[in-house]
Order: sequence, then structure tokens, then C-alpha cells
Amino acid sequence: MRKDRPILLRGMTWDHPRGYGPLVACSAAWRERTGVRIEWERRSLQDFESFPVAELAARYDLIVIDHPHIGQVTREECLAPLDEGVDAQEPAYGAVGASLSSYRWGDRLWALPIDAAAQVLAWRPDRLSAPPADWSAVLEMAAGGAVRCPLRPPHNLMALFTLCGLAAHPPRTHGEELFEPAAGCEAYERLRELAARIDPRCGEQDPIAVLEEMAAPDSRAACAPLIYGYVSYSRADARGARVAFADLAPLARGGSCAGSALGGTGIAVSAHGTERAAATAFAHWVAGAEAQCGPYLAGGGQAAHCAAWDDARANEVSLGFFRSTRATLEGAWVRPRQAGYMTFQDAAAERLTQALAAHESGVAVIAALNRLYLEVLP
Repeated sequence: MRKDRPILLRGMTWDHPRGYGPLVACSAAWRERTGVRIEWERRSLQDFESFPVAELAARYDLIVIDHPHIGQVTREECLAPLDEGVDAQEPAYGAVGASLSSYRWGDRLWALPIDAAAQVLAWRPDRLSAPPADWSAVLEMAAGGAVRCPLRPPHNLMALFTLCGLAAHPPRTHGEELFEPAAGCEAYERLRELAARIDPRCGEQDPIAVLEEMAAPDSRAACAPLIYGYVSYSRADARGARVAFADLAPLARGGSCAGSALGGTGIAVSAHGTERAAATAFAHWVAGAEAQCGPYLAGGGQAAHCAAWDDARANEVSLGFFRSTRATLEGAWVRPRQAGYMTFQDAAAERLTQALAAHESGVAVIAALNRLYLEVLP
């Protein structure tokens, strides 16, 4: 690392303590070690899910991204590959589940996983003795007003994806049909039945909004069956009531929790930056076991590295968050990543919103979503 002049890197992440807290902590440790200063800016969760990465890469050295953008950004050549001259089997790449492979495209690695997540089940341990035992129990609780589910686009589509996966028919990432028609209809009908029983405000809520509501001490919401895990709400220093998280096996056919829609984030390096070597060095370090088990966890992060998920202290202070959701993460399904997929995701989630509001039949809805998907195929 050069030390003949100060190096300043600019980074963009998402605006939640889980999104910026660990990066600020890691950047402080990195500056002490190398002298490199990193300034982080934030964007909303909605922007994180939809804002063009190419525009961010023109302004920032480091960008926190989601894996479905990979096909588009490689076409636009706005990111630098992160596997040049690096042994892909080294311990720094020990990420949970498909977190690492989700950032591979065209035989190159375009981001390093720093945060791992999938849709899991959230519940209030001070209100329930255990999470719901099956889908029927979820619906019964929903009828009593105790269930929430984030259905603001694109999270309604993520719930549909997960329900397909839990029924052993995850959407297809190859071919002309994303949803197998019969399995897609069954999953949609389950989602429609749930949506009809919960507070209509869920249609305007993302996972953060639902978890904030659940954490309110006097909240009626005691369970969210299809929601991205957020360790921030399980930690001992969480505001309000603590929320626990569990695997999805009780809601799955045959008791397997494979098929949840993978989330999480990766750190990418702009191809346009003047300090690519410095940015790449930080990206590799922050994704490695030393940082992930150290300042990343201490800064409130939801690490991607397996060593952090195995960390006894990390589980102790988070109601066993990592241990309790590990199986779902290991079996999570990777969304399509080809160029054009994000256009589909936006359009499909809006179409699904309309369908749930109008109580449309599954046959019509799944056919419409498959047509939208066909439009973005290369």
C-alpha cells in the first residue's frame, strides 16, 4: 500500500445501521492499519434495490450491491473484477451458502460478499413460546392480527419466490418460464390468502418497516413468516423489544428450508476509480474472516463469512440469530442475474401488487409474470 500521499476512497452503502455501521467500523480499523481513509455515503433500501450501479460506479470507488445487478453491470463494464491474482479457495472466500457464487458471472468475480441474508421467519420471543409450527398456524395467527409480512415491491415478489422454493419448485433461472405454472399458482394462492388476512399497510412496508413495528413494545405484531433476517433487531443493544429469527423448515414441504430467496450484499470496486488497488485491498480485507469476525460484527454487521456465523459470542448477543437461520441461508435460491432482470423485478413486483389488491386468480397472475420474464431474456 502506498504511503507517499494520503489516499481517500469514497464508498456508497445503504441507509440502515446494518448497512453502514460495520463499514464505518472496518474503515476506521483499516485507516489505522494503512492510512487509507474511506468516507461512506448512504442510500435508501429502495434505492439500493433499484438504483443503477453504473451511475454509482462513476462517482464512488467502493459500492455495496445486490447480486441480481451482476449481469447488467458486467455488460456496462463499470466494475473491476476482484479475482485477479487471487486464489479463489483461500479462507477469505469462506462465505455462507451461495453468497460468493451469486457474484460470479462470466467466469469472473465482480463483488465479495460482506453481508448474508435470506427470507426467514421473525417472531417475538416475549410474546410467543415458539415460532409457528406450520403454515396453518401462521394463517391462524394472521386472522388474529398478530402477523405482518413486508409486501412493498419488490418484497412481495421475494415472498412469492420463497414460497415456490419451500414447495420444492424454486423459480427457474434458465429457460423461457421463470415459474412452473402449477407450482407458481400454488405459491401465489398461499401468498394471496396471507395478504388477505394481514394489515393492508403491509403493502407499503419493507422489512425494516415491519421489524420496526414488531419491535415496538406494545405492538400486536408477533410474527413475520417471510422476511429478510436483520440481526440488528435481535442484538442485546436493540431498541425496543428484541425480535428473534428462525429457519423456514416448519413452513416448507417435507421440512426442508431450501429455496428461500437469497439477499445480502457484496462490496464491489468501480472500474473508473483512480485508486483501484487501494479499493480492492480494502474489499478483500473487509470480506475476510479477520474483519468479518472483528470490527464488522462489533459494528452491528450481519456478516457473510462462515467463521462469523459460527462465532459463539455473535450468537450469544443476538438470540442465536446466526445459528437459528443458518440452514435457510445454506439452501437459499439465487435470483436470475442476467442483464434485464432488474427491469423484470420492478415490473413483476408492481404487477403482483395489483393482483393481490384485486384478488386475481393464480393462473392469470403467473402467466402474466412469465410473459414479463420472457420479455427480458437475451
